[in-house]
Amino acid sequence: MEDKKVHISKRFALIGGAGYIAPRHYKAICDLGHKLVAVYDVSDSMGVLDQYAPAAYFFTSFERFDRFLDKQRRLGLPVTHLVVCSPNHLHDAHIRFGLRQGMEVICEKPIVVDSKNLEGLLQLQSKSGKRVHPILQLRKHPSVIAWKNEIASAANKPSQALIDLTYITPRGNWYYASWKGIQEKSGGLATNIGIHFFDMLLWALGPVLDFQVHVRSHDRETGLIQFSDARVRYFLSIDGATVPQAQEKSTTGSYRSLRVDNHEVTFSDGFMDLHTEVYKDILDNKGCSLADAQPAIELLTKMRAVTPSLPNDPEEAHPLIRSQQKKHPFSA
Repeated sequence: MEDKKVHISKRFALIGGAGYIAPRHYKAICDLGHKLVAVYDVSDSMGVLDQYAPAAYFFTSFERFDRFLDKQRRLGLPVTHLVVCSPNHLHDAHIRFGLRQGMEVICEKPIVVDSKNLEGLLQLQSKSGKRVHPILQLRKHPSVIAWKNEIASAANKPSQALIDLTYITPRGNWYYASWKGIQEKSGGLATNIGIHFFDMLLWALGPVLDFQVHVRSHDRETGLIQFSDARVRYFLSIDGATVPQAQEKSTTGSYRSLRVDNHEVTFSDGFMDLHTEVYKDILDNKGCSLADAQPAIELLTKMRAVTPSLPNDPEEAHPLIRSQQKKHPFSA
């Protein structure tokens, strides 16, 4: 007789339900046939929940949310997974809460803002017997997987690859007034909008040998990362005016580009369904771990400590920075 895998529905709770990214988690949970039991957020603008789980309990008080989870456990209906979509600086505390409550924890990027907090999470994870699952969805993007495989097949290439990574995702003035615009809370621009891309680079190219930060301001950051087989010039921005003329934007107005030795690796499409693919891996015990997320967190923590300086060699700077520096030439 052919064995059939029995689907066992998991019970989920989510922190940060009113945020931008939460609907992707709602969709993944519901599409895979699991149950969203409870949601917590300080904001009560939660109409989006009706599309996915109108019967889910909703709380604006963390104490009541905690009490509800405890009651469910005493009734023999424990919530098995906690999803953390709260502001970046709260991830550490909310992950700890989930582990101490005996739940598996799924957390949006970044797992923590500062790498010094990773060791404590690793210890608590080991003690609890539960796991923390970071959302590193670019590792599931077909184009990124294909590119990584190409790199592996060309490992003995004599010359280093020159890679230009560009990510521009326009944001309005609200961004600066929110927690996202406060470095201590978001980790800064590179951490908040760029961590998936840094994780992608580390996953595909291996350990970082050296790095430079050329420009860091309220709306952009750029620099150079040195790997054993590649140099990556990166440009991150939330200013839509920095999108190169005649370049195609996505339907959201953002622009993503990964050029490897002047060859474009197309990965702008297909972002919206990656969370569901990540959830499949997590629930099949194949998801990413805290250790997988650690290299990018450590790199970004080190980058924040560096004072930006333009390179002496213009070729080390991202092309968009070179074009914007015409009135302020690089030093000789």
